[in-house]
Amino acid sequence: MFATTPLRIVAVSAGLSQPSSTRLLADRLAAATRERLAADQDRNDRDVEVRVIELRDLAVDIANHLVSGFPPAALREAIDAVTEADGLIAVTPVFTASYSGLFKSFFDLVDNTALTGKPVVIAATGGTARHSLVLEHALRPLFAYLRAVTVPTSVYAASEDWGSSGDTYTEGLPSRIRRAGGELASAVLGRTVSGASRAPGPADGEEATAEGEDAVVPFEQQLATLRPA
Repeated sequence: MFATTPLRIVAVSAGLSQPSSTRLLADRLAAATRERLAADQDRNDRDVEVRVIELRDLAVDIANHLVSGFPPAALREAIDAVTEADGLIAVTPVFTASYSGLFKSFFDLVDNTALTGKPVVIAATGGTARHSLVLEHALRPLFAYLRAVTVPTSVYAASEDWGSSGDTYTEGLPSRIRRAGGELASAVLGRTVSGASRAPGPADGEEATAEGEDAVVPFEQQLATLRPA
């Protein structure tokens, strides 16, 4: 039986201005992912749906949810789109050497197990290249905590990157976007083919963990087994 449901790629953009370089980067990454998914016909016979969520449009709803605990319908639908996506692209502007408060507040509202195993591209925009390590010291740990699987290539776009072809040490921005999109597409297809997008449970052919197998053993008793006879 052939799969008929489309592959869903969701990009979250935390840009505040309009137009926004953060939204532009999210769009380019989504397009690169869609292009690679469409090109890999040997592993993918499904349509691809791409959606970009602009957090600036949900800022008031996010604040209300943080203080009330009740998400308005538009915010609930956006959170559901993120958690149900086959692949996620997360892009933030750099504020004070880290992700923006709006970006963090949105992901604070996502259950900390809802992204388990989900392939994610992390990306950021900033005025200068000196903030590029925000991807490694802020975004990658955030998604590691959320148990997502970040692809190897992260994309940082400083202002000068948009009109540059790169240099001896750094590929141009279009090349980095294509590579990240390709990695996300491969991760999405690998996860879908292997069935990893199903709810967590025993793998095919494996029995459920035996009752009591993970019983708690007091620490003193564990240490006692190390003592010489």
